[in-house]
Formats: sequence, structure tokens, C-alpha cells
Amino acid sequence: MNRTPVAANTQPKSKSTILRKIGVLTSGGDAPGMNAAIRAVVRTAMSEKLLAVGISHGYKGLINKEFTPMFGYSVADIIHRGGTILKTSRCPEFKTDEGIDTAYQNLVDEGIDALVVIGGDGTFRGALALHKRHPDIRIVGLPGTIDNDLYGTDFTIGYDTAINTVVDAVDKIRDTAGSHGMLFFVEVMGRDAGFIALNSGIATGSEKILIPETQTDIDNLIDKLQYDQRKQKTWGIIIVAEGEQMGGASKVASLVKEKLPDYETRVTILGHIQRGGTPSCADRVLASRLGYESIKALLDGADCMMMGSINGKIVRVPFEKATKHHQQINPEMLEVARVLSL
Repeated sequence: MNRTPVAANTQPKSKSTILRKIGVLTSGGDAPGMNAAIRAVVRTAMSEKLLAVGISHGYKGLINKEFTPMFGYSVADIIHRGGTILKTSRCPEFKTDEGIDTAYQNLVDEGIDALVVIGGDGTFRGALALHKRHPDIRIVGLPGTIDNDLYGTDFTIGYDTAINTVVDAVDKIRDTAGSHGMLFFVEVMGRDAGFIALNSGIATGSEKILIPETQTDIDNLIDKLQYDQRKQKTWGIIIVAEGEQMGGASKVASLVKEKLPDYETRVTILGHIQRGGTPSCADRVLASRLGYESIKALLDGADCMMMGSINGKIVRVPFEKATKHHQQINPEMLEVARVLSL
């Protein structure tokens, strides 16, 4: 985890730029807890006598002017729901100057003074691009991604729910693996980051954990499985992040099968079940705190900042820093995983 506090000091805006209307959107991949964040943004805005506007379908909604006024009843009974009530999408048009200019003009026409954007690295890059062309629109971001790979926060909204979903699924798979003597290769999300694989692998007692940040040593994996065979153990769980360097669970499983044909192997790709479901208590609380703090930060004059949580404290991280760096895997956790899988 990133344990270095990264706060940024901001000067409050003058009274002539007091906020009146806040827009909120979700962008990129959905994550459990996004609705809790939307709820916190809207209700905190209301408590400060600000108008709140929901923007559907992320940056595409900015371009298409999909604006809906939001009130207390708009966010009632959503804190426990997965996904995002504002919907989300990818938007190639927002990567163009024309798209950004259209979005800006729509914000001006709607009277929106500031934005709260909820998403991951791509979401913050989009916000940064908008700000660079039109700095009069203030923007803060909330880290919403199950990958937990954003710099400047210990945890992202959705990560805790995702790893618990994986643990629950692998526990069920383990029952079948042991009953039938099968070796399961379970692929989890993590194209560029191995946080889900590493932590869920430790939590489920997996035999091996393969992640993008480390080189996969097939020979070492074969030696481990041969050792298990000599101990009369012919079943187990291998957790593989989708971005693992050999090509994912299916590729690794085929290589193992070639070397150890006696093993009965199976591949399970958990896929998008990791992005859905009821958010955990930890994700609801984190999302609520960050949503609350986003409005407070805007009122303080913050701009182009991601709200993060480090050692339990809320920090403000410049978008440029949050997008330039990535959360690094803790080497101590890699050692824990190595030792406990011996």
C-alpha cells in the first residue's frame, strides 16, 4: 500500500466564485460503492445549499447534455446497490478538442460551476484534459475502481467488495477441487495490477498467485505441483490475474497440462461478477467519506484533485500525480504469499 501522505494545499476561491451548482458523473468501469458516493455527493451538496445535477453515461453524457437535477429522494435507497444509477460508458469523443469544447459549453449552459467525477485513471485523465482547456470549471475526483491501482489512496471504491467476491467464489471452487482431485486455475480481474489476485490468493490459501508485476516462473510452478504430487495431493487452486505475463489462466493451465498430464486441470474465469454485487460495509463507508469530503474540498477552493484515504485520513492528490504514478505492490505481501504457499 502507498503509505506516503500526499496532500495539496489550495487557496480558497473568492466570494465571487462561490459555488451554486455541482455536477456528478461516473465514468469507466463500474465499481460497487459508486452509488454510495453519488448519494454522499448529492446529500452533502444539499446540506451546503448547493444544487446537484446528475450526468448520465459519464463524459458521453456531458457531450450529449444528459443532465438530471438530483434531490434527496433521487439518492434514496441506493447505498446498498451495486453498479451506478448514473450509468457509465467509454467516450472516445471526449479525447478530442471538439468533444471537450462541446462538453464545456453544455456545462456553462446548464450553469454547472464544478464537477465531481467518480472513476479510475482514465476518468481522471479526462478531467485533467477538460481542466487544461477550460480551467474555470473546478473538478475533484473520487477513486472508483476495483483494481485498487490508483496512486495516493490506500483503497479505491469497489476494491474491498471485489476481493470478497473472489474469496467467496474460490471457497466454493475449492470444495469441488478437493472432492474431485482437480487443479483449478482461477482467473481474476487485473489487467495491469495484481492487487485482487494477491490479496484474494493469500486469503484463500492458494497454492500459487500469478500477477502482472512479477515474472511467471513456469518451472517453479511445475516443481511446486510435483512436490504436492509426491505428498499425495493432486488438487489445488492457482490464482491468476488476467494480465499475468504468460497470457492468463488458460495459457498457464495448458502449459502445466503439457508438463504434468496426470493432473486433472480446470480453468474458471470469474469475469464481471467481480464488478457487481452489493457493496461491502468498507466500500460504503469509504465512498460516503470521500463523497462528503469532495464537496468540502470544492468549497475550500480545491481544483483538479483526487480525494484519497491514507492511513485512515482523507487527503487531496493532484490529478497529475494520481495519473502519473500507480499504486505499487507491497513486496512484504509478495513474501507472505511465497512463504505461505510452500
